[in-house]
Amino acid sequence: MPLSPYQRIKCPNCGREGTWFEGPFGPFCSKRCRLIDLGKWLGEEHRVSEPLRPELFDRYGDLPPGPELDEPE
Repeated sequence: MPLSPYQRIKCPNCGREGTWFEGPFGPFCSKRCRLIDLGKWLGEEHRVSEPLRPELFDRYGDLPPGPELDEPE
């Protein structure tokens, strides 16, 4: 189920709860938290743990194209 724009979520950086997707920095609560997260990616504190391999997508091969694929399982 997609998030409602009014659903309260936690900021991924500081953990404060709010309706962050309503603002310009969603899912972060502020520009500061967004920039801190970007710095973690650039400094490689955050990173993709392993390369994507074609076999990771095998279970999705039979799915028809369409917007319903964006729905979480």
